[in-house]
Amino acid sequence: MKNKKIVITGGPGTGKSSIIHKLEENGEKCLHEISRQVTLEAQKQGIDQLFLEKPLLFSEKLLEGRLDQYLEAERYQSHHIFLDRGLPDVVAYMDYFDTNYPEVFNTTCERHRYEQIFILPPWKEIYTSDNERYESYTESLKISSYLYSTYRRYGYDPIEVPKLSVEDRTSFILDKI
Repeated sequence: MKNKKIVITGGPGTGKSSIIHKLEENGEKCLHEISRQVTLEAQKQGIDQLFLEKPLLFSEKLLEGRLDQYLEAERYQSHHIFLDRGLPDVVAYMDYFDTNYPEVFNTTCERHRYEQIFILPPWKEIYTSDNERYESYTESLKISSYLYSTYRRYGYDPIEVPKLSVEDRTSFILDKI
């Protein structure tokens, strides 16, 4: 049984994690964002902000981790599975930060396709920062535009999730799959 791999993406602070948690509460299979895990592992090795200090290495670790998630998703015997961010997110962020990267980033995104992309637009009223999220709301707006353009560049037509309650956003997504 081939399942549908469905990405939930958007700029920082747009509500992705809240929706993923709500989907899980509803019994949906979800794979969580890995960038915080990559950052925490680097901090254990004495690198405070791997993304800032070694952006290409950080992105390589993210690409590897998201590819692992993609392959993990293929092993599940379910109709669909939700992923908190996809492979093109890595490219979008590198483009945003004007980081040069090898062609393997593009070929990985081209070879590993998702069935649906849901994108959460920037929403100032719910945006918050924390220890791992250092982007300002203005930066979140710019990153969001890079995410839209990157997914389109890889041939996707992202579905924008309206600014509603977590429950209503979750229902919107479930109604579209």
